[in-house]
Amino acid sequence: MSVGTAPRRSGSGRLLRAEWTKFRTVRGWVLGLAAAALVIVTLGLVAASGSHTSCGGPNDVCPATPVGPGGEAVDDHFYFVHRSLTGDGSITARVSSMTGHIRKPDVTPGMRNEVDGVVPWAKAGVIVKDGTRQGSAYAAMMVTGDHGARMQYNFTGDIAGRPGGVSNDSPRWLRLTRSGEDLTGSESADGRHWTTVGTARLAGLPDTVQVGLFAASPGDLTVQQADFGGNIQQSRFTEAIAVFDQVALEGRTSGGAWEHDDIGVILEPDGAPHHPGGFAQSGDTYTVTGVGDIGPTGDGLRIESTLSGLPAGLVGVIVVAIMFVTAEYRRGLIRTSLLAGPQRGRVLAAKATVIGTVTFVAGLAAAGIVVVVGTRILRSNGNPVLPVSTFTELRVIAGVAALAAVAAVLAFALGALFRNSAAAVTVAVAVIVVPHVLATTSVLPVGAAQWLLRLTPAAGFAVQQSIPEYPHVISYYAPSAGYYPLAPWAGLAVFCGYAALALGLAVVRIRRRDA
Repeated sequence: MSVGTAPRRSGSGRLLRAEWTKFRTVRGWVLGLAAAALVIVTLGLVAASGSHTSCGGPNDVCPATPVGPGGEAVDDHFYFVHRSLTGDGSITARVSSMTGHIRKPDVTPGMRNEVDGVVPWAKAGVIVKDGTRQGSAYAAMMVTGDHGARMQYNFTGDIAGRPGGVSNDSPRWLRLTRSGEDLTGSESADGRHWTTVGTARLAGLPDTVQVGLFAASPGDLTVQQADFGGNIQQSRFTEAIAVFDQVALEGRTSGGAWEHDDIGVILEPDGAPHHPGGFAQSGDTYTVTGVGDIGPTGDGLRIESTLSGLPAGLVGVIVVAIMFVTAEYRRGLIRTSLLAGPQRGRVLAAKATVIGTVTFVAGLAAAGIVVVVGTRILRSNGNPVLPVSTFTELRVIAGVAALAAVAAVLAFALGALFRNSAAAVTVAVAVIVVPHVLATTSVLPVGAAQWLLRLTPAAGFAVQQSIPEYPHVISYYAPSAGYYPLAPWAGLAVFCGYAALALGLAVVRIRRRDA
C-alpha cells in the first residue's frame, strides 16, 4: 500500500463513524441529551396545561382572532361609511381636517384625563374592501396623524406617500382606483395634480365590493416600570374625527343613502357598543369618527410560548456537549483520537459534527412535540393563540433544533479550549443562556436588552420568533414581549459566527499543544 493512501483511510467518513460510535456507546451522554429534550417538552406542556383564559365567565369562550388574507392574525376595527361597487371604478375625496381625542394617564385619581389630538398612526381616508367581514381583503388610501399619506392593503402592506398632516389650511385629496384585482392609490394637494403612491393586487377580489370612507385610531400605548421589576403596558382609548368633502364615485355603485358600519366594535354585556364610532352628514360634507386599527396584531399567545423550557433544556445540551470532549482529556484518551486522525482539525470537526447532528435531531423531536401539542393544549384551554402559516411553524421548529445544535457546537468548542468541564459549562451558560434570560425578563432597559441580543450568542434565540415587527403598527416591540432586534435567521447567523470562531480557536490550540 502506498503512502499516498493513508490520508484516505484517515478521512472524514471514518472519523465521523468513530466519533458517532463513541457517543452512542456512552450511556450517560445519550441519556443526558434525551433528558435535555424531555425538559424542553415537559416544561412547555406543563406551562401550557396551566394556562387558562375565559372571557366574561368560566364557561365563556374568547372570540377568535380575525385572520387576514395572508393567514396572519389581524386587528380589523374601524368605522366604515360605504356603498357597493360592481366592476371597475374609483372613489375620490378631500380630507379637510382630522382631529381627535386621546386618553392620558390620570393626573388626579378619579378624574378622566382626556386631551385633544391624534396618535401618530390615527388614519382616515378612502377604502375598497371585500365586504364588511373582519379580515377580508382591502386596500386604502389614507392620511395619518404623523406619518403622512399612506397606501395600506391586506393588513401587512404599507407604502409611504407624501409626508405631512392635514388641516383646514392644508387639506389632502385622496383617490383609490380599482381595475380588476388591482387597486391604485393616489394623492393630491390641490385636486388637480395627482401623484401615484402605489398599486396593490388583491388576489380573488370579487366583482362586487364595498367602497367608501373610513376612520380608525389605535390605542395610545404607555409603558411603565413596575415596582418589583417588569413593565406594565396599557393601551388607552383614542379616537380620530375626519371631515370629508368633494366625495366622488365612478363606476357602477349602489344609490340611496350611505350605509355605515362599526367594523369589529366590542359590545358591553348589555349590548351597548364600547367606544363606538360615528357618522354625520351635512350636505356634501361627511364627518366620520373611528376607533381601533386596521393592521396585523401581536396581541395574544404565540406558538413559541410553548418553548418556555428551552433555556433549561439548553443547559443540559451544553453539559453533554462539553463532556463529549473533556472526558477524553480527563481520561487521557485524546491522544489516541489524534493518533487515529493525525489531521487534528478534522478530529475536532468530526466530533463537532456528531454532537451538532445528534443535538439537532433531539431538538427537532422536542420542538416538534412541544409546539404542536402545546399549541393545541393552549387553544383547548380557551387561550387565543395567534395563527401562523405552516411554513412559519415549521421554521420555528427547525430553527429551535438548529439553535440547540449550534449551542452544542459552541459548548463543545469551549470544552476543547478550556479542557475543564466546570469552567467550560460556566462560560457557555454565561454567554448563551444568561443574556437571553436577562434580556427577556425586563431586568434591563429595552435598549440594553436589544443590544445584548444583537452582540452575544443569545442572538440565536431570535429564530423562535413567529410574529414579526410591523413598523406601521403601534406595539411594545421589546424582547420581554417576544420581539428580537434581529430577524430569525440573522440572529442564528450571529450565533453560528460565535460557534465557528470558538471552534477555530480550539483547532489552533490543539495543533499547538497536542502536536
